Amino acid sequence: MTNQELLKIAGEYGTPVYVYETEKIREQYEKLTKSFDGKTRFFYAAKALTNINILKYIQKLGANIDCVSIHEVNLGLKAGFTPEKILFTPNCVDITEIEEAMKLGVHINIDNISILEQFGNKYGNSYPVFIRINPHIFAGGNYKISTGHIDSKFGISIHQLRHIQRIVKTTGLRVEGLHMHTGSEIKDIDVFIQGLEIMFEMVEDFPDLKYIDMGSGFKVPYQEGELETDVKTLGKKVLKAVNDFKKESGKDFELWFEPGKYLVSECGHFLVRANVIKQTTATVFVGVNSGFNHLIRPMFYDSYHKIENLSNPNGPERIYTVVGNICETDTFAWDRKINEVREGDVLVFRNAGAYGFEMSSNFNSRLKPAEVMVMDGKVHLIRKRDVFEDLLKNQIEVL
Repeated sequence: MTNQELLKIAGEYGTPVYVYETEKIREQYEKLTKSFDGKTRFFYAAKALTNINILKYIQKLGANIDCVSIHEVNLGLKAGFTPEKILFTPNCVDITEIEEAMKLGVHINIDNISILEQFGNKYGNSYPVFIRINPHIFAGGNYKISTGHIDSKFGISIHQLRHIQRIVKTTGLRVEGLHMHTGSEIKDIDVFIQGLEIMFEMVEDFPDLKYIDMGSGFKVPYQEGELETDVKTLGKKVLKAVNDFKKESGKDFELWFEPGKYLVSECGHFLVRANVIKQTTATVFVGVNSGFNHLIRPMFYDSYHKIENLSNPNGPERIYTVVGNICETDTFAWDRKINEVREGDVLVFRNAGAYGFEMSSNFNSRLKPAEVMVMDGKVHLIRKRDVFEDLLKNQIEVL
């Protein structure tokens, strides 16, 4: 989208506002489908962005969906995904949530010994499951988003394989899928091949196996010069590894991936307005009309988002620290070069589609922003901006 188009949206819908371009989602999805063979399926990791319109658009592209809560499962169904196209991968939930998913007929992925044993004792081979393995591979751009290392809460340790085998044998569990996810922001595609080799070693233990799910972690560039995960090369390497294994073992299965950020990060633009320019003895702050209540990633993960001045794109570059209006330290960027910012200018944060609105809150009793979707050149409001009454919506006054 052009700067002028974004400024027009800011003028019509106000700021802060999230803007999503569906064309970018389609572009990213097609990169994946063209890079892997037809037996590979892609499950959108819904936790990245769950606006129902985004889910419906991704469903129409032909994707499947990966859900981490029963409510995401229900959102997926509402968006038009059939149960066969939904994978439910919860973490540390009670078995009753697993049972709710069973009633809906979706694929179920179990990630701990306790639930695996409870499920096996109660249901035996009556309902097929996936098992999530922790391969103890450290991968990802930040420890907080790496999920395959030895201290991670996710998955069942590869070293507990014997325990898994005993449960499967004694309860009759039908294991149709094996799953692993090592983290986000993976630059080294050989991490996926390493994980795939670990999965191959386990195939013999599960005669009913139909699916191997490698999770995701595909990287998108946040800064100039950063690389995106080379999915074309990965697709070739994966195809060779799978075909070689098939020749050696005679085993065949579908390969699944779960892209989330990869599909929606770059589609998102977060627009804010400069409230004040505040100069101290050491720093020039741009204080904007948002905070980590709307975009927490920079404070949570030290993530980088490119920030541009849409209102003064040709102004001289100056050094600013961009901060929010929350009564906490909520710094979006330290010592960032931005075209001169004046009070009232509209700034844009790029790559804001994933884990932006999705992780927002009403901290400081501030209102959540609007969401806008741009599809086929048309602008659609897909979430109204909060109003004051929304803060009290579920409160019960007893005084």
